[in-house]
Amino acid sequence: MNITREKLGDLDLCIRVDIAESDYSEEVTKQLKEYRRKASVPGFRKGMAPMGLVQRMYKSAIVADTVQGKLNESLFKYLEDEKLDIVGYPLSNEEKTGSPDFEKAVDFTFYFDAALSPEVNIDWSKIDAKLYAVKSSESDIDELVSQCAERFGKFETPEVVGEGDYVYGKVVELVEGGEAKEGGMNTFCSFSLKEVADAGETALFVGKKNEEKVVFNPAKAFTAEQIEKFFHLDAEAAKALTADCEFTVSGVSHITPAEIGQELFDQAFPGEGVDSVEKLREALRRESDKANAEQCKLLFVSQVRKQILDNFDAPIPETFIKRWIVSRSKDETAEQVDEKWNDVYLPSLKMEFIDGALNKIRDIEPTENEVVDAVKVILRRGDRRPEGETDEQMETRLEQAARSISENRDNVRQLRDKIYTEKSFALFEEQLKPSVEEVTAAEFAELFK
Repeated sequence: MNITREKLGDLDLCIRVDIAESDYSEEVTKQLKEYRRKASVPGFRKGMAPMGLVQRMYKSAIVADTVQGKLNESLFKYLEDEKLDIVGYPLSNEEKTGSPDFEKAVDFTFYFDAALSPEVNIDWSKIDAKLYAVKSSESDIDELVSQCAERFGKFETPEVVGEGDYVYGKVVELVEGGEAKEGGMNTFCSFSLKEVADAGETALFVGKKNEEKVVFNPAKAFTAEQIEKFFHLDAEAAKALTADCEFTVSGVSHITPAEIGQELFDQAFPGEGVDSVEKLREALRRESDKANAEQCKLLFVSQVRKQILDNFDAPIPETFIKRWIVSRSKDETAEQVDEKWNDVYLPSLKMEFIDGALNKIRDIEPTENEVVDAVKVILRRGDRRPEGETDEQMETRLEQAARSISENRDNVRQLRDKIYTEKSFALFEEQLKPSVEEVTAAEFAELFK
């Protein structure tokens, strides 16, 4: 067997595989003997049919299967031995290969098209992403204390909407004249009146009961981002919603905040020794600082990746990749791939190549053990250890449970993303050594939009 390759361009290859009769004949003969031993041929006792007859009946099919097996095995071993970093997998060049005649021919030649992954060089000097640190003000902590008291407060369902209550109901987009807009927004939603920016719009809801209607203007009441979230719209539709809407109240909820005292301290931070307002504020600040640090890392990683993508200038084997995408898709045609190329496929491919380059600098892809360990941390938090279980038995039980959960990647997608972000951040921080800019929570919220 002989395998050679020809470089057709910067990245495109043609791989030729020559298979001689001596490469497969021994295996074919062995299989024919096995077929003869088991075959039931009319007019002959089992296993006594002439070999010539067995060959006429089965040889071409056996040769085809054997040659195909040898072809696949040798091709991928060749790629591995030659350490060729190719895109996807080789595609058969049927025009050059033609239709092999497995009945008459004894030597075969197959051609495959392939493409090398581009060599991505990351120029760190072109990256200018900022690393932020959020400094929580005393007013920020005041707000966190209020939110904590509300989180552990008393939940009630009053009959009448009051200021600051949550309202639930159906919202319908109107046209001028007060009629429902044909094909307009028509959905169920909920929101807190605390989130309504316009006092005049808030007043329209206060005092209403179930089944009563309110005509209000979402564009005055909320930001575009809030409209998108509350009314389940896409970003463009949320920005375009300027008409009045009719809201039919179907439910009201009211939360009376918990008193600031030991009962609240124990509920919010059980077993952490919080026994004063000062310690509550410290605990909330620690929580906030930790969450803010995670968000700062996430923003930094996102900005660095975007700038690396913007500076991507490596050649891409476009023709081969388009063909490869079509070959592995049940639904996408070549025309559809062309249409989506610049907006969908190309950015995604560039990021894959960038990830490959980053992983050569430092392994940032989450490993199975890292994911399992992260799952174990979560399981341990809520674990109720059976009486009499040893430490070793507990670790074995948690390990087995974590591995079972991790087998389904959908179960651990967020954990994998978190690990990926942490490892990417460590790499980017090492390469860029960014200075840290301190900002307020409000300033950071604007940056993170």
